Amino acid sequence: MEWIVVTLASALAGMVDAIVGGGGLILLPALFAVFPGAAPATLFGTNKSAAIWGTAVASWQYSRRVAVRWPALWPGIAAAFAGAFAGAWSVTLIDPSFLRKLLPLILLVLLVYTLAKKELGRTHAPLFQGRQEQWRTAAIGAVIGFYDGFFGPGTGSFFVFLLVRTLGYDFLNASVSAKLLNLSTNIAALLLFAAKGHIWWHFAVPLALANVLASAQAVEMGIYVVRAFVQLRQASAVHADLAKRLTELELSTERLELSHDTFSRNTRNQLRQVFEALRELADKVTPPEPPPSKRPIGFLPLEHDKPKGSATA
Repeated sequence: MEWIVVTLASALAGMVDAIVGGGGLILLPALFAVFPGAAPATLFGTNKSAAIWGTAVASWQYSRRVAVRWPALWPGIAAAFAGAFAGAWSVTLIDPSFLRKLLPLILLVLLVYTLAKKELGRTHAPLFQGRQEQWRTAAIGAVIGFYDGFFGPGTGSFFVFLLVRTLGYDFLNASVSAKLLNLSTNIAALLLFAAKGHIWWHFAVPLALANVLASAQAVEMGIYVVRAFVQLRQASAVHADLAKRLTELELSTERLELSHDTFSRNTRNQLRQVFEALRELADKVTPPEPPPSKRPIGFLPLEHDKPKGSATA
């Protein structure tokens, strides 16, 4: 019964990780709930043995669709590997359970900050080039890599947030880079846990298969979700800016009315009607474009092939 529960959790984790990241928030708590008496390092190692395969598939598929800044990313990948190896070694000595209470609060703060900063992640405009970008990528990889080896859940979300906030990436490019960095941390942690004997291999195989199958199916949805999220935030920002400008224009017009007695009552009513019409237009949601019509199956006669007497009256 236990393997059914954790296998389903692994499949759901693979899907969530491929779409938005944070699959460890599902699988790791499931492992702790099903096996409360197991050593934390063993559960962390078993979690990595499943997550690495789904992350590898998602990384490969994402990197084929989105251009990767490899010169800037390689130092981060190396630093993330070293940091995760050190973090995984630390978890064999220290119980990281205290982080379970802090993690939801930290992720909530990141979510609120991301939604409040409407310009964040809308456009891909890297703030640094060359060595400056490499050093910053390496610093992000080392810090979050250590966290991933030591605890893990939410690593992908932390990578995405820091790449967007610190380096100026948009959410799609940050998601691709985060997947590759996360793959590096998973490899390092898995090697350490395997060397220490902290992996249940009889669980690793079904968990990995479920994680990979769900991840492969969810990548296309993940790209769509990230792009839709960016477009929704952009539309929200444009709408808010338009509403603000209309309010400022209306206030300035009202001040002009008060300072000039030449405005007739009809003119003032007409101005109010104009502003009401503008607000109604701003509040309307643009309907989505209809899908392209499918080409009918079969053969259609050409115009010159029609009989001469078939012209309609």
